[in-house]
Amino acid sequence: MGYNYGMKIIIKATKLELTPAIYEYIKEKIGSLNRFVKRFEVIEKSSKGKQVSRVEGKLLAGRFKNEIKIEIEIARPTKHHKHGNVFCAEANMYLPGKVLRAEHSDWDIRIAINNIKNKLQQEIKKYNTKQVISRRSGVGLHGKK
Repeated sequence: MGYNYGMKIIIKATKLELTPAIYEYIKEKIGSLNRFVKRFEVIEKSSKGKQVSRVEGKLLAGRFKNEIKIEIEIARPTKHHKHGNVFCAEANMYLPGKVLRAEHSDWDIRIAINNIKNKLQQEIKKYNTKQVISRRSGVGLHGKK
């Protein structure tokens, strides 16, 4: 899988081993959200003809100062459960001016990861809709012109 430009994924495991298979699964699933947040990154040409990136109004050369960060935590709340919700996945996504959060518990860690990905995707779509409406009306994120 390719590099997620402008999106940094941090993965933490609590009370369970983060196997390479689970690590790659998280990177693949959560990394797919990159296409929904790419609209925050705009490539422009500088006065010298060199390409620079602008993320929400900040000019960047070679490095993302205002990169989008996602913190994922997968956990096994207790080890004594034999049935029921034994795996938990939580995600915090830091966008310009907003933090999106999703969490889900399930008996299968992959299902929990899929669910937080879907919840984040819905939240990103809502956030993008609000961004488009506020740009068209001339109102900022916090209701100010």
